[in-house]
Amino acid sequence: MLPIITAILGAVAGAFFARSRKGNGFDIAQYAAVWAVMGGLLGLLALIVLVRI
Repeated sequence: MLPIITAILGAVAGAFFARSRKGNGFDIAQYAAVWAVMGGLLGLLALIVLVRI
């Protein structure tokens, strides 16, 4: 559940970041996708660490 939540939060943050830099629709979509992948990976890493503790 944690990777899904962090992926969604990453996508939202990426979209806001691209929009604040005056990006068009494709820029916003690309930033959202990349940030979602990064957020999902960070969430997966956090989940692994939490399970191993």
